[in-house]
Amino acid sequence: MRYGAYMTSSLSLDHILANMELKPQGIYVFVALDEIPEGVEPFATVREYEGQTIVISEDRAIEAGLPTEKRFTRISLDVPSSLETIGITATIAQILASRSITCNSLAGFHRDHLFVQVDKADEALEILHDLKEQAKGWLPQ
Repeated sequence: MRYGAYMTSSLSLDHILANMELKPQGIYVFVALDEIPEGVEPFATVREYEGQTIVISEDRAIEAGLPTEKRFTRISLDVPSSLETIGITATIAQILASRSITCNSLAGFHRDHLFVQVDKADEALEILHDLKEQAKGWLPQ
């Protein structure tokens, strides 16, 4: 198992938003399972009382014969931040929600990942690019 150096960020929310790089990563599905089938490699796993939810690329789900009804486009935010950054996911989720765009977020050690409706992914990217440009204007000169 690889352990990375934990990055503590003293960067402001405005700085993080102004410097985020938005990277669409393809279509992913959320699947509820009692147990993950052998050979299936999900992107993420959430253990809940009722079972497990896996997030897996659509093509891998199809190969494994898993349901693909809950489809979302994954957008990764490449920006220096930490798990302790305050407000990034809340800010983004609120802005997207104001346009009726679902935003399921997953914080990884190195970056955040957003899952938005496939049919609204382009609109979400446009909104996030606009947010990035606005945030640049909020930074001190």
